[in-house]
Amino acid sequence: MFQTEYEFTLPLGYVDGEGNLHREGVMRLATAADEILPLKDHRVQSNEAYLIVILLSRVITQLGSVAQVNPKVIESIYAKDLAYLQEFYNRINGNGQANVDATCPKCAHEFAVELNSLGGL
Repeated sequence: MFQTEYEFTLPLGYVDGEGNLHREGVMRLATAADEILPLKDHRVQSNEAYLIVILLSRVITQLGSVAQVNPKVIESIYAKDLAYLQEFYNRINGNGQANVDATCPKCAHEFAVELNSLGGL
């Protein structure tokens, strides 16, 4: 069995209507339907930039104690967090890993950095 869900930590976090901060979440791997069905959404048809909002609302299964991650929640996150989630989505769906290969500029040691930990900075 392979990993289908990945934990993440938003750089800033989502603040709900009551002022609660939500930073920890879980994103699952996307299916073909996750990438195809949003194209039929009228909001995407009138503005292609909205595709990522619909797509992320389908694959983020948990965000703090938010009862349901829907497009309104994704619309309300900060641009820095949106950029982080887009990169995280591309990484886990591109190669199935949340790691980034890195090389130390001083000693040339190669290692992997978890993208999840980058969001926590």
